Amino acid sequence: MTTSDPAQPHRLDARGLFCPEPVMMLHKVVRGMKSGELVEVLATDPSTERDIPKFCNFLRHELVSQSRRDDEYVYVIRKG
Repeated sequence: MTTSDPAQPHRLDARGLFCPEPVMMLHKVVRGMKSGELVEVLATDPSTERDIPKFCNFLRHELVSQSRRDDEYVYVIRKG
C-alpha cells in the first residue's frame, strides 16, 4: 500500500510474507516512486535483514533506517 501525499512516506506492509515476496513487493512500490521519496517497510521475515540492505545497495537506494520491534522489522528507504 502506498500514499500519494508527498509529505508522507509510502508504506509497504509485508508482515506475514516470506522471501522473496517482501523484496518483490518493495521493488514494485519503489518503481512507482519519485527519486528522493521515502518508503517505510514493515516485515516479519528475518531474511529481510539480509535481503533489503542488499536490494538497496544493488539498486543504489539509501537505507535510511533499519530497526526491530519484537518480531517486526522496520525499514525506511529513500529512492535513489
